[in-house]
Amino acid sequence: MSIEVSKTVPDGLRSLVKAVSVLRADDPAAGERPPLVHLPDPDTSLIFRTTSAGRSDLLVIGPRTRASYHVGKDLPFCLRLRLRPGATRPLLGVPVSEVVDRVVPLRELWGASADPLDAALAYAGGDDGLALKHLEAALSARTSADGVRAELVQAAVQALRGRARERREPLPAIARHLAVSERHLRALFADAVGLSPKRYERIERVRQALALARADGPRWADLATATGYYDQSHMTAEFRTLMGVTPAAYFEGRLPALQPC
Repeated sequence: MSIEVSKTVPDGLRSLVKAVSVLRADDPAAGERPPLVHLPDPDTSLIFRTTSAGRSDLLVIGPRTRASYHVGKDLPFCLRLRLRPGATRPLLGVPVSEVVDRVVPLRELWGASADPLDAALAYAGGDDGLALKHLEAALSARTSADGVRAELVQAAVQALRGRARERREPLPAIARHLAVSERHLRALFADAVGLSPKRYERIERVRQALALARADGPRWADLATATGYYDQSHMTAEFRTLMGVTPAAYFEGRLPALQPC
């Protein structure tokens, strides 16, 4: 069984990273591992993980447009940094659209300049404090974000994410409030977030429905209204498209067949 714990984002990473979490296995050799469910996710993450075999990986996980279901993995330690949309493009060095639905070794994007960081993290092992110090130094050294552009991306993301129980404004209205054209906003999203605004909104809405269902219980008609769907059938159809099963099946544990990760 594994336990995931949220960590405080170091001060030096706050402009680049929105959240940090650490996943540790209680006993990697004990018992059957639960299914590993990857939800649709509009964010890009930087992952450092180790295995009981002594291997380690430093990976970029791009935005995920659909859920995937896998056999549980042997990961004694996994450190995840969820990158801020306005900082992701400069840190990766490529448009975020190039890593959508992909898991990419950081070295594939950074070249040999990723090797010192990879080695330092491997040496740190399961010491998340030391690992974060190495990551802070490496990521800060690559920061070259345009502050105005980063603020525009963040504002657009916030407007599209909206709030639970509230409807968001149409995309043309959001573009007007941000003083950019709708075309520019779409291009900005493809480059900085990796998704179209519409797809970003769909993923966020399903994630909001999941969070509310866990907190308030699966009252589907109420959830549909609270998360901005037209009705329950609209929510069910979109949930099935992104999650692979209906909301009822998901919360009853009737998941798609598990695949190797």
